[in-house]
Amino acid sequence: MNMIGKSTAICAGAVGLAFVGYCIYFDRKRRSDPEYKAKIRERRKKEKTSTQNTSTGGQRPRPDATDTQAVQNYFLQEIHTGEEKLALGMIDAGVEHLYNAVSICAQPQQLLQVLQQTLPPNIFQQLINKLQSVATSKVSKEPIAEQVDDELE
Repeated sequence: MNMIGKSTAICAGAVGLAFVGYCIYFDRKRRSDPEYKAKIRERRKKEKTSTQNTSTGGQRPRPDATDTQAVQNYFLQEIHTGEEKLALGMIDAGVEHLYNAVSICAQPQQLLQVLQQTLPPNIFQQLINKLQSVATSKVSKEPIAEQVDDELE
């Protein structure tokens, strides 16, 4: 190794050592904060609740049906989230969000026809199954999914 190579290696080592020293200094400073433990507990609590929300589908409360702007925003957000979840391979969560969008949609038959053309058949079938299971669980109402099947055929 020539003289220039040695000095470059020494300089790089010094920079790395300075960076490590910088990290250690500020880590100690952060941990000496009197609120450090409370902040850590609060952050972990928030992370835990956000993880639980995403694992359960992240249910957002349904908007008031009289507020058309809120309904429209909810619908668009559910469609967008459903598409994102499907793209990430989270099929069940994606189907759940698409179900939410269909259930609040003013014209679910047209939306289902669009989804039938754009979704893979197995995912569309899961959506139909979800609609049927929810519709049949509501004994007092006529199953919506059967009407949808008849109209799609």
